[in-house]
Amino acid sequence: MWTERAIMVSVPDYTDPVCAYDCLAPEFACLACHHRAYFDTIDRLITVQIPPGSHSLLDVGAGDGTRASRIAEFAGCPELVLLEPSAAMRARAPKHAKVLDMRAEDLARVDAQFDAITCLWNVLGHIFPAAARAEVLRQFARLLSPQGVAFVDVSHRYNAQHYGVLPTAGRFLRDRLAPNQRNGDVTVTWKVAGVPCTTPGHVFTHAEFAALCRVAGLDIARRYVVDYATGVPRRWSFQGHLLYVLRRQSHTSSI
Repeated sequence: MWTERAIMVSVPDYTDPVCAYDCLAPEFACLACHHRAYFDTIDRLITVQIPPGSHSLLDVGAGDGTRASRIAEFAGCPELVLLEPSAAMRARAPKHAKVLDMRAEDLARVDAQFDAITCLWNVLGHIFPAAARAEVLRQFARLLSPQGVAFVDVSHRYNAQHYGVLPTAGRFLRDRLAPNQRNGDVTVTWKVAGVPCTTPGHVFTHAEFAALCRVAGLDIARRYVVDYATGVPRRWSFQGHLLYVLRRQSHTSSI
């Protein structure tokens, strides 16, 4: 996860998000600590919904693997597989995990099934174009065991609590007046050793994400809204970012 802003000065621009994460790796733990309240709530919501007796967990875009390792431990999943394309991030992965050097877009190469799949901190928002996001979600559906559950949290385009009322209203009006798949494209900015670096990202609406799931063969079993600053679960979608609980598609869905 990250913040997006208008860039007024020349800064390192990593068109490939993997290169940006290579750059970010030395600061990643510190950045993650800054968002610990949000992480803790997301991780807790995930842990309690992983089916009892689950054996395996795949984390897509795992970063340094700290969160996935903690989730797998608390959920009692002995097999942990981390998919991470950044070499600098993989170097920080826990030794007990199996680490896959590949992008989410390469999941078709994986021949296995998992009881739980996680894709956290808006990793999906670093995948372009929208058709590639749908394909990644389609691979989640393929890789899930019959009773398996996938968990995806995304940055919510209409999170007025985080982005502010006026910018969010502008986004809402733009989506209504000029709908386009690229309306959620943003410039992501981090500071590394005091120097900002940028990379492309995407922030989602619920309707957009739900449409991706339908195409991918996934049902939204549940949606949570979590305040990005405090980690407090919220009632209304404009109050936070969105965590989705996904299952293989059936004839009915609860949301």
